[in-house]
Amino acid sequence: MFEFLENPKFRGGIHAEEHKAETCDKPIAMNLPLPKKLYIPVQQHVGKPAEPIVKVGEHVLKGQLLAYSQGTISAPVHAPSSGVILDVQDFPSPHPSALPIRTIVIETDGQEKWFKYAIPEKPFELSPEEICLRVGGAGVVGLGGAVFPSAVKLNLGRKNQIHTLLINAGECEPYLTCDDLLMQERAGEIVSGIRLMLRGMNAPKAIVGIEDNKARAFSEMTEASNNFPEISVVQVPTRYPMGWDRQMLRYLTGKEIPADGRATDVGVIIHNVATAYAVYQAVCLSKPLISRVVTVSGGAVPKPQNVEVLIGTLMSEVLAFCGVENEKLARLIMGGPMMGEVLPHADVPVVKASSGILALSHEDIFEPEVKPCIRCSSCVTACPVGLLPLEMASRIKANKLDAAVDLGLKDCISCGSCSYVCPSNIPLVHYFKFASGELFSRQQREHKAEQTKRLAENRTHRMERIKAEAEEDARRVMEARAARQAAEAQAKAQEEKA
Repeated sequence: MFEFLENPKFRGGIHAEEHKAETCDKPIAMNLPLPKKLYIPVQQHVGKPAEPIVKVGEHVLKGQLLAYSQGTISAPVHAPSSGVILDVQDFPSPHPSALPIRTIVIETDGQEKWFKYAIPEKPFELSPEEICLRVGGAGVVGLGGAVFPSAVKLNLGRKNQIHTLLINAGECEPYLTCDDLLMQERAGEIVSGIRLMLRGMNAPKAIVGIEDNKARAFSEMTEASNNFPEISVVQVPTRYPMGWDRQMLRYLTGKEIPADGRATDVGVIIHNVATAYAVYQAVCLSKPLISRVVTVSGGAVPKPQNVEVLIGTLMSEVLAFCGVENEKLARLIMGGPMMGEVLPHADVPVVKASSGILALSHEDIFEPEVKPCIRCSSCVTACPVGLLPLEMASRIKANKLDAAVDLGLKDCISCGSCSYVCPSNIPLVHYFKFASGELFSRQQREHKAEQTKRLAENRTHRMERIKAEAEEDARRVMEARAARQAAEAQAKAQEEKA
C-alpha cells in the first residue's frame, strides 16, 4: 500500500499507488473533435479576472484576445477556436461548488482560422522585457496548479536577481501523466521555453527535477538539453508530494524557504514543465495559451489517455471521447486524487488549471470504516511540512481553531499524506480543509464587519459634515440678511435725515 522512504533531503511523504501505467506509454491524443460550443471563463488565474472586450454576435478568430488582464496580477484569455460570440454569461465553474462564473461562450464555425500575430525571427535575441511582455500577453500561467501569471514571476525573478530557475517536473500525483508525456514528445520545445525563461529573468542556470519513475522523459529531456550547459536535468525520488515546490526546492538545492517567505528569498524561481512549453509557444510561435494536455483516467474510463484539449471544452465531451459511461462514474475529480477537487458534474469547462480529469468507479473510491486512533504517529512521520496532524484534528473537533492555527494549520498544504497512511482510516485532511474554510469564512465575516463599521463611521462623519455645512450656510445667510437689513436701515436713516 505505502512505504516511508528515508532521505535527509526529503521530509515526510509517502509512496502511493501510482496508477500511471494506463496512460504513461500512450501518445498524446490530438484528435478530440472540435466542440460546437466553447465556454471560456474570464477567471482562470490568480488575481483579478480578465475583462471581456468582445460583444455578442461578434466573429472571432482562433487565438484572438477575448478579455484583457486587469492590473499587475491578472492574465488575459483568448479564443480557443474561431466562431461567433454567443453570450457573455454566468456559467458553472470547475469547482466543488460549481458556482457560476462570468464566461464567454463561443459557437465554433469549424474553420479554425487563426488570428495573425507577428512571429519574431530571432526569439532568443529578444530583450528580457519583450519576452515577459509576450508571455504576459499570451495569457501564460502556472500550469502545475497554482495558475499564477507567469510573466509576473519572470519580472520578479529579474528584479530579485534570481540565480536559479527550478523546473518542477515531479508530477507526483497518482494517475497524472500529462507532464510526463509532454516531456516524452516535446522535450525540445520545453528546453527552448526554459532558455527563454532564463533570458527573461537574466538568470544563469536552470535545474529540471524529474521523478525517477519517468525514465523516457528523463532521457528525452537530457538529450534535448545536452547543448545547453546552463540547464541541468536531475532525477529525484518518486515520492509524494515531491511535486510540492518547497519539497522539490529543498531536495535540489538543499535550501529551505522561510516559513512566511517565498522561493525568491533563497534566490530561486519555480515554474512547471508545462509552463515552459507554453512560454515556448508564446514567444517563438506567438501562440496564446488556448489548449493544454489533460490526463483522463480512472476506473470508469475504458480508454484512459492524455488528450490535447482546447480551453473551454466541457469535461463531459472529453469523457465521452474516452468512452466513459455515466452509470459507471461514481466520482469526478479535476486534478489528482490526493489534492484535486471533486466536481458535482461534468458539464463544466476545461480551464488552464485542469491537469487531469479522473472518472473514478465505485471500486476506486471504497471508503473503509473509520476506527479510533491507535497513537502510532504515522501521520506525523508522513507530513512533509513537519506538523502534528492528529493534534490539529483534535483541536478542530473541539472547535478550537485558534489552537489548531498555533499548531501550524495555516502551513498545511492539504496533500492528504496523513490520511493516506492512517491505519485507522481517520480522514485527517478533511478536518484541515474544513478548518481552513471556517477560518476563511471568519476572515470574510470580520472583513465585512470591519467594512460595515467603516461605512457606518464614514456615514456618520458625512452626516456631521453635511450638518455642519448646513449650519454654516444658515449662519452665512443670517449674517447676510442682517447685513442687508442694517444697510437698508442706514440708507433709510440717511434719507430721513436728508
